[in-house]
Amino acid sequence: MNNEQIKEKLLQIKHTDKDFSVVLSGKKSKKVDGLYKTKSREIIIHNKNFTTEDELMYTAIHEYAHHIQFSESSLPISTRSHTNRFWHTFHTLLFKAEELGLYKNVFDSNDEFKELTEKIKNEIFRVNGGLMKEFGRLLAKARELCEKYHTSFEDYIDRILNLPRTSANTIMKTFDMDLDERIGFENMRVLTRIGDSEKREEAQVALLNGQSPDMVRMQFIARQEEKNTVDALKAEKQRIEKTISTLKLRLEELNKRIKETDPAENYQKPFADKKQDGITEQENSADDTVILNIDSRDNLPEDQETDDSSKILSFNKE
Repeated sequence: MNNEQIKEKLLQIKHTDKDFSVVLSGKKSKKVDGLYKTKSREIIIHNKNFTTEDELMYTAIHEYAHHIQFSESSLPISTRSHTNRFWHTFHTLLFKAEELGLYKNVFDSNDEFKELTEKIKNEIFRVNGGLMKEFGRLLAKARELCEKYHTSFEDYIDRILNLPRTSANTIMKTFDMDLDERIGFENMRVLTRIGDSEKREEAQVALLNGQSPDMVRMQFIARQEEKNTVDALKAEKQRIEKTISTLKLRLEELNKRIKETDPAENYQKPFADKKQDGITEQENSADDTVILNIDSRDNLPEDQETDDSSKILSFNKE
């Protein structure tokens, strides 16, 4: 496949009006299989790393998910590139690519993988989920006994079972909500965060049908982005202003207590600009943010240029 053929397949999976380009580097990298440049909107793929087209398409779809993540969001994106929203987008694209026959994963076709997956789901997920659900039933029984004998259930959890209260509460919910043990305890725990019983049932069905936990979180748990860009920006602005106001009050209280403890100390006012050579801290902030998922630029492969501050590197190979 060449650059245009890969781009055409990506657009078949999901169309976007935000233009981008695909570049096959013709190189082999020991560190990354691909990367996405946010400023130039380039998907760079080290095609010498792959032996099959499916391997190459997997990386192309991963970097395309970054393009969608950074170009289509109505809100400014944080410097953390691999968020729940990203994984939701990436997994959705993969499922669509498989549906269209543009990508095939080895897990569904290889007999060894199929046998192992069946074993994990039936002998680990189901058993683990069932045990934790029974644990929840026993904790609920303990709560009833504490009420019967007028004693503290929290004390029983803390000092007798030595179990964190948040964990005990989650485990009891798996029993109270009668969650399906086939999804395993970790996914059952995700579902306990969904208060609405109808939505929780929909989320459970989605997990049983093969959707990833990140997809379920984004659909049923995460705060949804406002559709209108202006409204979304205003809402985000209000959230940030509220946070700043709370922090200012907290900082003022801390300064007050410090002065009461040590009046001789001279503390600056909260959020005062610190002048250094005529430049404030705000003016000193960098315009660009570097988003890397390797430890430092010194670890970049030799064949990667490092002058573009907008790179997102993916697929570490340790």
